[in-house]
Amino acid sequence: MSAQPDHAPITPYAPAPGAPAELLAQLRADKRVSTWVPAFEREWAAALEESRATFSLAALYEVVQNWQGRLASAPAVDAFVASGYDDSDFIDMAELRGRSR
Repeated sequence: MSAQPDHAPITPYAPAPGAPAELLAQLRADKRVSTWVPAFEREWAAALEESRATFSLAALYEVVQNWQGRLASAPAVDAFVASGYDDSDFIDMAELRGRSR
């Protein structure tokens, strides 16, 4: 018998060491620089404080992963907005909840 587990544990997402700097450079090159860079910097600072308090890099990894996702999906969002798709039939759930009170 072996003391080793019979399966490999799932490795949590860990960005490359230079990922935050690369991400910030991409954000600075994006047309949304005036809103995205300050938002990233606020989230990064908050995650850094959490990391210092918890001795965990999870919050930092999460910020990087979330912003990578935002950058990756930005072209699709831009295309959707530019298409002029009419979403006026959208149901506002908050409005519906307000009516039921």
